[in-house]
Amino acid sequence: MASRRILVVEDEQTLRRIVCEALESAGYDVAQACDGEDGMRCFEERHADLVVADIMMPRMDGFEMVRRMRARHPDTLFLFLSARSGAEDVVEGFRTGGHDYLRKPFAMSELMVRIEALLSRLGSAASELAEYTIGSYTFDVMHSTLHCGQSAIRLSAREVAILRLLAANVGRVVSSRAMLLDLWGDDSYYNLRSLNVFISKLRNYLMDDARIEIVSVRGVGYRLVVAEE
Repeated sequence: MASRRILVVEDEQTLRRIVCEALESAGYDVAQACDGEDGMRCFEERHADLVVADIMMPRMDGFEMVRRMRARHPDTLFLFLSARSGAEDVVEGFRTGGHDYLRKPFAMSELMVRIEALLSRLGSAASELAEYTIGSYTFDVMHSTLHCGQSAIRLSAREVAILRLLAANVGRVVSSRAMLLDLWGDDSYYNLRSLNVFISKLRNYLMDDARIEIVSVRGVGYRLVVAEE
């Protein structure tokens, strides 16, 4: 299998060089860009499996760049690197479509582990369904949409990941801790609160079918239940 392609978009030249060299040494096919517009050009020339993106960049910031990239290729994975560590920045990163967020300064070993964890999802993609039927809804994973009749709801990358875990385990409890470690990389209280918010949003999206329920199992996790007609 060809090596995974990673695009590194970072305006700090020294950091960009160090990250690219580490990734190349690990066997990845690496491309690099110095700002958001250059990143978009590289991305359009050749699709990447994963994009490592700074946020504060000239010409186009990382949030806007990732938003545009995700619109073109919803299956791409995104990891933000940033010195901005405020809660609002982290939340915005995930809302934009990011799959992980690493604060600067960081250890290169931690970046590599996070990248490996993200790319491991692609390795099992072939065995996962691209579409799920949930009651009267159709969940299109590839296009990040939830259809019911003539209406369609566009889901964020985080919502897709959570609903996919629940839909693949209908009737079974999915551990909150497992979801946090898989999707956020740690099971902190703050991330647990974020997970609860995403669950509430998914419940609202699915409320038009009374047979569907996302059940909270106190202290354990969540279970997607679809009652029979």
